[in-house]
Amino acid sequence: MKYFLIYLFLEVMVSVNAASAIGAVATFVELVLSALIGFILLANMRVTLMQNLSALMQGEISLQSFQRLNLWTIVGAILLILPGFLGDIVGLLLQFSSIVTLLVAKFLHVKEDNQYPPHHFKQGKEDEIIDVEVIDDDHRIK
Repeated sequence: MKYFLIYLFLEVMVSVNAASAIGAVATFVELVLSALIGFILLANMRVTLMQNLSALMQGEISLQSFQRLNLWTIVGAILLILPGFLGDIVGLLLQFSSIVTLLVAKFLHVKEDNQYPPHHFKQGKEDEIIDVEVIDDDHRIK
């Protein structure tokens, strides 16, 4: 609850300062344009979803990264729809996956779980392991 109140206070302060600097008409145009961009991003979410799904299938990102990237894209689009300058800035930043990855790793202290590759995309018998022990009978120092 306290984070919401801090966000609300910052949103009001940023919006009042920006609106007084650019004027009423430009503020109205910015609010309408950012809402349109948010609706367009939500409508085209399937394209972003397919790109992230392709990266997941190629092993470029983990399943947790796939879920986080799609979640933050939706949150960013919703922030663009809501009125306010600070929400628009954060919403735009959340549309870029590299910024999202940096922010999530920095502030939420989430470690990337890449130590195990995805097993459900392997084909054939690539996951078989052959264990070999080599014994050297030559005891001379070279």
